[in-house]
Amino acid sequence: MLKQRVITAAVSLPLIIFAVWFGDPWFSLLIAAVALVGTSEFYHLIADSGKGCPLTYFGLLWALALVLSPHYKNISVSNVDILPLAITLPIVISLVWLLCRSPQEKAFHNWAWTIAGALYVGWMLSYWLGLRILEDGRNWVYLAMFTTFANDTGAFFVGRAWGKHKLATAISPGKTWEGAIGGLLSAIVGAIAISNIPVLFFPSPIKYWQVILLGFLISLFAQVGDLVESLLKRNMGVKQSGKLLPGHGGILDRFDSLIFTGVVVYYYVVFAL
Repeated sequence: MLKQRVITAAVSLPLIIFAVWFGDPWFSLLIAAVALVGTSEFYHLIADSGKGCPLTYFGLLWALALVLSPHYKNISVSNVDILPLAITLPIVISLVWLLCRSPQEKAFHNWAWTIAGALYVGWMLSYWLGLRILEDGRNWVYLAMFTTFANDTGAFFVGRAWGKHKLATAISPGKTWEGAIGGLLSAIVGAIAISNIPVLFFPSPIKYWQVILLGFLISLFAQVGDLVESLLKRNMGVKQSGKLLPGHGGILDRFDSLIFTGVVVYYYVVFAL
């Protein structure tokens, strides 16, 4: 399993570095692909568990529209903003559609799962595109993404070597406090290291306390994102969201922490710097 993880990382990391460095359309295509596959995995988990029957193709189109929303959120047609319309119309259309097609007792249930998948994956991942188009967005994306990876790597190896005290037994029995602390320390060290890479030029020097705080926040919300996805899988009665990435499982298994950290870093940059 570890060998498969290393091979998967060796193949995927250069693609990520390339897409982030050159920006659009490559980065948008990368995040859109992750959103589509992740949303598809979400809907298949629901359907396979028998807990619902979401509108898969409709939800995928909606997730795609949401994840690309940073590119058109400030556009208006006849003084009507496109983004609120892109959220409102699918809600109404999907509800009417399910009301007509689903058994009466399951209509709202299936509608809720359809909305949940598009928002949880598509909308949350859109913040990575929003972060990339900010000033020095390329640098912020590198900092956010690789600090998240540092957290995941540190949590995995420290938890595997020294993990004894369970963090959340009811949600994910394999996670430990030792692993969580290892992830936190790795994220802080990773954030400091990445912020000092010469090729990444920020408009003004970032103070060390700001980098440490950002590393702490990234680690915290990366682990929250991991637990949320673990809770989803436990509710669905599965161990993995898919098999696309050898050694990791599905897209949601590998990118669950990124779903939350993109949001955190985006608002940190917008409001705190």
